[in-house]
Parts: sequence; C-alpha cells; structure tokens
Amino acid sequence: MITRSRALLLIAFMATVTFAGYRLYSGLRQEKGAPPVKSSVNLLMEAMNIIKKRYVDEVDEKKLVKGAIDGMLSKLDPHSNYMPPEPYKEMKINMAGSFGGLGIEINIKDEKLTVISPIEDTPAWRAGIKPNDHIWKIDSRLTKGLTINQSVNLMRGEKGTKVTLHILREGQKSSLVFPLVRDIIKTKSMKSRTLVPGYGYIRISQFQERTGEDFANAIRNLHAENPSGLKGLVLDLRNNPGGLVDTAAQVADHFIGEGKDDGTIVTMKGRIPGARMNHYAKVGEKEPHYPIVVLINGGSASASEILAGALQDNGRAIIMGTQSYGKGSVQSVIPLRDGSGLKITTALYYTPKGRSIQARGITPDIIVGAKELARKGQGAEGEKKGDAADFREKDLINHLEGDKPGKSSVKPAKPVDVKAPAVPLPGEDTANDYQLSRALEMLKGLDVINLMAGARGGGQPAPAAAGKAAQ
Repeated sequence: MITRSRALLLIAFMATVTFAGYRLYSGLRQEKGAPPVKSSVNLLMEAMNIIKKRYVDEVDEKKLVKGAIDGMLSKLDPHSNYMPPEPYKEMKINMAGSFGGLGIEINIKDEKLTVISPIEDTPAWRAGIKPNDHIWKIDSRLTKGLTINQSVNLMRGEKGTKVTLHILREGQKSSLVFPLVRDIIKTKSMKSRTLVPGYGYIRISQFQERTGEDFANAIRNLHAENPSGLKGLVLDLRNNPGGLVDTAAQVADHFIGEGKDDGTIVTMKGRIPGARMNHYAKVGEKEPHYPIVVLINGGSASASEILAGALQDNGRAIIMGTQSYGKGSVQSVIPLRDGSGLKITTALYYTPKGRSIQARGITPDIIVGAKELARKGQGAEGEKKGDAADFREKDLINHLEGDKPGKSSVKPAKPVDVKAPAVPLPGEDTANDYQLSRALEMLKGLDVINLMAGARGGGQPAPAAAGKAAQ
C-alpha cells in the first residue's frame, strides 16, 4: 500500500533529484532583453545590511544570500529550488546511474547506520555483507551521529581504492571486519522477464542516462526468451517519478514513427526560444506491432507521463491503471560558480495531441485500481479514497496550472469494475498484483482478436485500433 511518507518521498525525489530536459549552463549571466534589476537588488542589499547590523546575533552573509535565493525560488513553483553543492553532486550521480563505491543501500534505523540491501555483484555483495548489518565504523571513523550523505561520502570513491567496514551482526559476539576495494557501481533502473510464453514484462523505475540502452537490451532478451515472437508486452511505469526526458524518448522511439503518424513524442513550450522544442521519433527499424499495455498510477510522474502520453496519443499502447501524478513541467539546471546549482522551471510538456500534463496527468484508457487486494491484505498497492496515492501535483502549494484544456479528440476513459478477484499468475510478484494480471488478460484478449481478424481476412492489428477507440 502506498503510504503518505511514500508519496512525499516521491515528491521530494522529483523536486531535488529527478528532472527532465537536462541542460547545464556555464553560469549565471544577465539574459538578453531582461529588465534591469538594479533597484530590486538595491532593496535586497538594504535589507541585508539592516539584518547584519541590527540582528540580535552575528549573521553569516553566505547564509543570508542562500536564504534569499531559497525565498525567491519558493515563490515560483514547487520544483524550482536552490541545490547546495552536495545535493547537486548527488543529483548528477543519480542521473548518471553509476559511481565508484561498494554497492550498499543504507539507512538510519534506530539511530544506527544499517544496511538495507547489498546490490548484486558488487564488492559488498561478494564480501557477504547482509541486510540489517549495523555499520558502526568506516575505516577509523565512527558512524554514530553521521548523516546518510556523510556516510555515503565516506564509502564512495575512485575504483580500486580501499575502505574497511566494521560491522555488528545479530548473532555474532564480536564485530566483523570487511576490507573492501571500491568498484564502479551501476544502479539498475529496470527489470524484465517473460510473464508467460509470448508475453513480456519490463518495469522502468526511473529514467537515467543508461535507461535507453538498458531498455534495448531488455527487448533483445525478451525476443531471445520467446523465439516464436512476442505476442504482447506490459510496460510498467507505476511509481516511476521521472528522470531524463531524453531517455524516455529513446524508449518511445522503439514503438513510434512507423509512418502512420508524424512521430512526435513530446512538445516542450516555454517563454524563451531555447525552451521550445519537440522530440521526434527517429527513422529506422521499429518493434513489431504487437499489443502493449502501459501500467501507471499516482506515483507515475514527469518522464513516465511523457512516455505514457506519447504511446497513448500515437495509438501504440493501451494505458491501464489510475490517474498519473501530473508533473508536466521542465526543469533546467544551471550550475553556479561555488559548485551549487539553480534548478528552475523553464517550460511545460505537451503530449503529441497537444494535451498539457501539468496538474492533470495522464488518464488511463482503462481505469483499474487495486482496492480489492489492498482491503484483503494481499500486499497490492492500495488507492483508496483519502489515501496518499491521491496526493498529486495539483495538491502542491504554488503548483503551475498549465494551459486550459482546449478542444481535443481524446475522450475520458470510463472506470472499469475492480471487484473481480485477482488472477493467479506464474512468475515473480504477479500472484497478488491485480493490475498486472488485468494487463496480461488484456494482451491475451487482443491476441485472440488478432487471430480471429486474420482468419477472416485481415484488417488493422487490434492494439492500434483498441488504443484509438479507447481514447
């Protein structure tokens, strides 16, 4: 079940780590045509001087300046913010999807630095570090009182360098010492498998720099696992908070631009010319026209909404699940001279048919929740009324409204009854996943329709026709 802390974590992640339209500028400068700011700057300096002279305690000028920047950005929208050097550096590492380190997911548990899980095939995993291990010392530094970021900085480093972890493990009378050699750690943004013969599944948890390449490999692996050909694909974007729009476009490029449409993936519109651009599918070989079902929910945001909207508007997939989050704004990151970063909203996203995502999200063609499983305690995501899953972009203070809805051929989807019991399926994490089981049912149904159409003498493949009809 999605908790409010989970929803707020997703929002914080989008606001500080993920961003789409990843652009770095060489520094701050006065934009051409911008109005003079001398009088406003004088007012700001006057206020700072008064604070420095009259405040009850001595004030750090750098702290005042950073506070002023925070204050300015807080008046804009929830996703424009100042990023001090450490968070800015961490954001770039997360987007790159690789770093020099040990391969451990950590957290603070009961005021102790605790291993959540070692990442498979990393130095920590090969050394035998286990979940719930308490790291009480890194080299000669005690971890008590350290923050997560401070601990991470001690464990990360260049490939080939050494670090020693001192660990307390339940059931062991004395501490364990693990001398480790750092390696390049590659975080995984997706997983894939064959659900049943002929039907593939790919889950994308975040759009990183390597996601496009990883997706191409996943598709190749699914074809290798199913030599008779794929009959359908489930693309799972649930709880995907977004990331790099370029890599989302690379995923869409596998399925869009077959000559039946103009190949538009997303349009970005901003106030300055540089913030206005389109992403188009590349000319070249595409995936066979098998049916696709895309799963989304209230945690699907930004780049994941772009991908879902592109496949929906181009009639290439059926969107299933619940209304997405509604983050349809583009953030550009401008590095400042002290190593910090300024993240500001520069444009809004629009689907190929001109629909604004901002504060609205993507409406599924078929609305399928997981309420029944959640009430029965079977471990599925709960989306009951009043749950944190209902907390979306439109609920944030100072959120951008986006454009008013214009005329569109897209018709709102009708809710689908969700009272049917879950369909047990073979494979990992599927038996209790009602939405996934419904997606597989849909793919099998479309396959039957296609077979019947072929037996009667042809016609367009069902996935495209079904997708357009549902819109």
